[in-house]
Amino acid sequence: MSEARINPDVVSYNSLISGATRNCLLSKSLDLFEEMLQRGIAPDIWSFNTLMHCFFKVGKPEEANQVFMDIIRNGLSPCPATFNIMINGLCKNGYTSNALMLFRSLQRHGFVPQLITYNILINGLCKAGRLGGARRMLKELAASGYMPNAITYTTVMKCCFRSRRFDQGLEILQEMIDNGYTFDGFAYCTVVGALIKFGRIKEASDYMDQMMRNGIEHDLVSYNTLINLYCKEGKLEDAYQLLDEIEEGGLECDEYTHTILIDGLCKAGNIEGAQQHIKHMNVMGFNLHLVASNCVVDGLCKAGQIDHALKMFESMEKRDSFTYSSLVYNLCKARRYHCASKLLLGCISSGMKILRSSQRAVIDGLRYSGFQKEARKLKSKIRLAQMVQF
Repeated sequence: MSEARINPDVVSYNSLISGATRNCLLSKSLDLFEEMLQRGIAPDIWSFNTLMHCFFKVGKPEEANQVFMDIIRNGLSPCPATFNIMINGLCKNGYTSNALMLFRSLQRHGFVPQLITYNILINGLCKAGRLGGARRMLKELAASGYMPNAITYTTVMKCCFRSRRFDQGLEILQEMIDNGYTFDGFAYCTVVGALIKFGRIKEASDYMDQMMRNGIEHDLVSYNTLINLYCKEGKLEDAYQLLDEIEEGGLECDEYTHTILIDGLCKAGNIEGAQQHIKHMNVMGFNLHLVASNCVVDGLCKAGQIDHALKMFESMEKRDSFTYSSLVYNLCKARRYHCASKLLLGCISSGMKILRSSQRAVIDGLRYSGFQKEARKLKSKIRLAQMVQF
């Protein structure tokens, strides 16, 4: 632009600030904003909106609120997007109550919320575990004349299922169907996935059949859901046949697809098959998924191959709380309490949380095996490590 002797305007700078914001480059966004001011270019509402969004994205809600106040001080009129950015930013940063108060205040001053505004609040309430508030907001949305979309309903359903309120989640599903709203494959997979997770396999299978009868085409998410269903039903051959169907449909399996199959093999006691599948993943160029590794470690333990499980544990580049908790618990079942104790301390010392049930299993195991002194020492070391972390 400089070579062409074209002077940048507010739109030019807004585009640059937006690009920096998408990449969470706060310092770059601020530099561009300052450069714009030095050139005598007055920021418009979108300049402030984008900068405010950037502050929220990097976890600085107080600074974002200052930008919002600057909009008022500069005599600019906030647009609906301004309020949506504020409400969304507050929710994403854990200030859902503040977002709700702002929403009500804006309504009292004549603000007419859009569908996206309701979706933001419903999502924020669900993420905060406030299912009742989310359901009330859903009813308010319907009463306002807007038609809730699949995102709205799916968000509330997922919250119901996470709270183990299956009946309420299925009521939301039925309400959506009864009112003639579009129910897509993602919503079906949300329902089926939740039912599978909590062992309601028959209902999950019925909903997957209903999805097929409604003519909804399979995407990779629905294929993964169906593979998971087959694995839970013990139909591993049917699950593997779907791999061919996925490729014939022009799709490519992802790490999650292979992880589901590895978990299914482990659950069926076919540890050797699971390990062979991991080698297949490596040949195909996939990074070994942590969940897949955890499944094999747990499967080896359940098959009584504790030493092999420990070797795999040592070879893992990444470990999480489940990795440690599972191995510690299974070592206790094998009455290898001293080994479990060492592993437990290493986990806690590294700042990682481990299930209290696994901690109790080690301490109780040492105590009941006659190692009272070791049990007391372990308990003290656990408390000390937790105090240091605090």
